[in-house]
Amino acid sequence: MATVGRYQLHYTDTGSGPAVVLIHGLAGDHTAWRAQIELLRPRHRVIAFDNRGAGRSSQVDEPVTTQDLARDTLALMDHLKVDRAHVVGRSMGGAVAQHMALMAPERIASLALCASFARLDPLGRRVLSNMREALEWRMAWADHARHSVQNFVSASFFNERPEQVAAIERLIGGETRLPACYIRQNEACQAHDTLPHLAQIIQRTLVMAGDSDPICSMTATRALLRGLPSGRGEIFTGASHFFLMEQPEKFNALLADWLAS
Repeated sequence: MATVGRYQLHYTDTGSGPAVVLIHGLAGDHTAWRAQIELLRPRHRVIAFDNRGAGRSSQVDEPVTTQDLARDTLALMDHLKVDRAHVVGRSMGGAVAQHMALMAPERIASLALCASFARLDPLGRRVLSNMREALEWRMAWADHARHSVQNFVSASFFNERPEQVAAIERLIGGETRLPACYIRQNEACQAHDTLPHLAQIIQRTLVMAGDSDPICSMTATRALLRGLPSGRGEIFTGASHFFLMEQPEKFNALLADWLAS
């Protein structure tokens, strides 16, 4: 555990080599990166953690922004004596990573943004609003998962991989965090807007997206790529928001090659 301001952040720190910081998304916690931690640890120092309001980190019902979470992450790097790192963020984690690059560019070696956004488009806003409302109405993670899981995977994956879909639903439905923390971070995603500032992000940036993602759609992905001076796009055809799970071999190969380069 690391003390960051008023909060305790739970983290893992393993491997050796150039530092890589993994930032999870709105759903879940650092365990979403288990496969990538094992993949990268032979050549990298890999740091993964639970954002405040998730996992084993402090959970407080209070307003929060993606800038706040970026400051937390930079403070965690201070705690671990990491001067500079490659940063990999998925969904909300990618939004946090953008603010890190804007706040402390000298500390960010590169960015990899997975199913992320500089500004949500109207469809993404509606999907997030619907998922938040489902949780507010039911106040049960299992019900929230049942109403949400189809937003994370493609139609073909949902129809053809029922066992894997059920496992994802159990994962989401097994949350132990305070619903209020999810609701606050959902609102933070809706408010996130770095689109006017993307030209200031000078780091090489890999932008990965699923072409069937309703949350971070191709509209949002194209806007992100247009704004980044050194952005490179990789599209996962026939995949959605959880393309990391739908096409893990392709994702892991891309990420490993990116960091090696």
